[in-house]
Amino acid sequence: MPFTVVRFNLVDPRATPESLSERYRAALAMAAHADAHGIDTVQTEEHHGVENNWLPSPFTFAGAVFGATERIAVTVSAIIGPLHDPLRLAEDIAVLDLLSGGRLVTVAGIGYRPEEYEERGVDWGRRGRLQDLLLETLLTAWTGEPFTYRGRTVRVTPRPFTRPHPLLLVGGSSRAAARRAARLGLPFFPSAHLPELEVYYRERCAEYGTEGWTTMPAERTSLLHLSEDPDRTWAEHGEHFLHEARTYASWQSKDIRSAVRSAATTVAELRAEGVYRVVTPDECLALGLESLVLHPLCGGMPVEEGWRSLRLFCDGVLPRLGAQGLGPGQFRG
Repeated sequence: MPFTVVRFNLVDPRATPESLSERYRAALAMAAHADAHGIDTVQTEEHHGVENNWLPSPFTFAGAVFGATERIAVTVSAIIGPLHDPLRLAEDIAVLDLLSGGRLVTVAGIGYRPEEYEERGVDWGRRGRLQDLLLETLLTAWTGEPFTYRGRTVRVTPRPFTRPHPLLLVGGSSRAAARRAARLGLPFFPSAHLPELEVYYRERCAEYGTEGWTTMPAERTSLLHLSEDPDRTWAEHGEHFLHEARTYASWQSKDIRSAVRSAATTVAELRAEGVYRVVTPDECLALGLESLVLHPLCGGMPVEEGWRSLRLFCDGVLPRLGAQGLGPGQFRG
């Protein structure tokens, strides 16, 4: 069966504190609904200082999801590693891992927006070294033993629930990210379908004498919205998909490779492009995707429309997946 994901970044360009509170609480209710219907993971992410209210605190949101659910995982994909204090992050992840019984998945990237570094007072030019420090510190801290950190002896408690440590992947689209993952024996999470980078990662694992694995986006990756009438949904809500696509595209450079990169400038172009898809349940099943990523509150989508999409997915797609004979897939993040 395909891997199933419900994604929340809580974007809303027209939000008031009151409407954003409603959106956050709706997302938790949707996560509980997804949990009850067998969706594999909630995906969330991190960005700072974005005018459209992009979620800046994925671990806080993850904790709330864990409190509202029983079995679904939460994939934080991705954190901007160098912006985090390593010791505090080790504690936060350990607590969430204990709270959830091992349901937290963290993908650590280095980001691609220099302005996020600038506003946090972090040197963009040192991001690679800071990422190394973060990952090395997390792995050492989670042993629960005292260790030397920046010249002083520290100890992080409590130890996490998961052994040997909470699931931690290294994200990115560069050879440096692949080398970093291989050197530390961590799984690698390319940000796009990059088979050549997976080969490079495996070669570096052999060189370092480590073992690892890759979870890579499929060659065709789409963000999905379910509708009984896609034409109506595009006409009424296409602006929300376009808003997110244009925001994300404005952050990209020629060196950034992403599975969901869009070049569309109009709703019509976005629909034709196929990165964002509005489909009926039958059309969703016919796509034959390795992972099904539902994005019910995309770009400030009205909460009631998000609920319609999620319920159609849970009632009209999930019960029929086993009958389709689709192969297993991996989540792109």
